[in-house]
Amino acid sequence: MSTLEIKGLTVSVQTEDGPKEILRGVDLTVNSGETHAIMGPNGSGKSTLAYSIAGHPKYTVTGGTVTLDGEDVLAMSVDERARAGLFLAMQYPVEVPGVTVSNFLRTAKTAIDGEAPKLRTWVKDVKQAMNNLRMDPAFAERNVNEGFSGGEKKRHEILQLQLLKPKMAILDETDSGLDIDALRIVSEGVNQAKDETDLGVLLITHYTRILRYIQPDFVHVFVDGRIVEEGGKELADRLEEEGYDRFLTQASA
Repeated sequence: MSTLEIKGLTVSVQTEDGPKEILRGVDLTVNSGETHAIMGPNGSGKSTLAYSIAGHPKYTVTGGTVTLDGEDVLAMSVDERARAGLFLAMQYPVEVPGVTVSNFLRTAKTAIDGEAPKLRTWVKDVKQAMNNLRMDPAFAERNVNEGFSGGEKKRHEILQLQLLKPKMAILDETDSGLDIDALRIVSEGVNQAKDETDLGVLLITHYTRILRYIQPDFVHVFVDGRIVEEGGKELADRLEEEGYDRFLTQASA
């Protein structure tokens, strides 16, 4: 069993007017097998939380701690965080010209495991995962995300999730830009990964539609850089009906 523990996390970003505080003391614990949904309006700091955990250099941690199984995540380089078991599915996955999907996946798997996967088994696993995600096998020989549609990029993110088998997955608005069919397929991929490895999931979203497929154990409302309310699936349903107005009013009061 693994635990991602965030305590008192404060994060700032550099602007033309100097440092601007984005996260204002975030406390959150995610255990193996749990799905936590982070919901909130635009500009509330949800993506900043995701990228700060992953180690994006744009964000400066000014206080607090992040640990994975007791190990100091903030002291790790980006690649060390990945090898420790952290995975980030980006809202806008980047293109990597000149690197094929198959080479990228095998190189990543080798880096994480410390040894190259056995080729015969690996090829079988890749084909099976691509089939589950309704991905054309020809994608394996295309350059990473180059010319991919939004839905194809998101399926590729979940393909990585299934093959790399991290301890904790941070999914940053994985539902954005997906049609109904792609949303269902991507969600099924996340659920399958969770069932196979007891993955802990931190799911960042604006909307409840993905939560119809990926059932959250906990829902956290994120406003102005902090968690302002917590609950179960019923809280997400309430947000769908009422929106975030009451939280925004409280934050500005």
